[in-house]
Amino acid sequence: MAEISLTVGGRTFPGYLAVPEGEGPWPGVVVVFEALGASADMRAQADRLAARGYLALLPDLYGGKPWMRCVMGAMRQMIARRGTAYDVIEASRVALAERPDCTGRVGVIGFCLGGGFALVAAARYDFQAASANYGILPRDTGALAGACPVIAHYGAKDPTLRGAAAKLERALTAHGVTHEVTEVPGAGHGFLTETSVPAPIMPVARVTFGLGKGRENAPEAWDRIFGFFGEHLHGERT
Repeated sequence: MAEISLTVGGRTFPGYLAVPEGEGPWPGVVVVFEALGASADMRAQADRLAARGYLALLPDLYGGKPWMRCVMGAMRQMIARRGTAYDVIEASRVALAERPDCTGRVGVIGFCLGGGFALVAAARYDFQAASANYGILPRDTGALAGACPVIAHYGAKDPTLRGAAAKLERALTAHGVTHEVTEVPGAGHGFLTETSVPAPIMPVARVTFGLGKGRENAPEAWDRIFGFFGEHLHGERT
């Protein structure tokens, strides 16, 4: 595991690179973090991917600054579908694809805030697969046209994203995008990871997002993600 730096627009953005054991080359995956930033939990997700044979790069879209100072700006960029955060995601894809220990095939996975970024990036950049998890959909779902294959997960007990899974399913079908969208019964926001928010706001997060509900569903969902990535990220680029 290594700390790396990405230079975008004259600014330096830290990144965490998780490398599989053994000899490559391996496919790459850009990990786009949730609202709380490049936390230990998000690094653990990069490590999870590396343990399954993927070069995983977690860029710090906040540039090393505290999440509380940056989250609203990042949210505005995600919704507007433009801004430095997208440039950092693309720079991360390029950095992985150009490594000699990478096959050149790169996917993207995002959680929460990162799930919204991943959906847009799936259509905008040269990714070969995308995993978007409880991410806000683009206001104009036409932005999904031409996307790489997408797998997405939403929690049925996440009050903030009611109907998002069905809407995404319809949009991807309409645009002819290969996809697998699952709404998990009994799960809330953040069920795929061990996300923990600061204690003072935990009660609000549990009510507003259903945070922490349904984590027993995570292993099955991860199996779906790895099956999807295995299908679309392995092999030579055509």
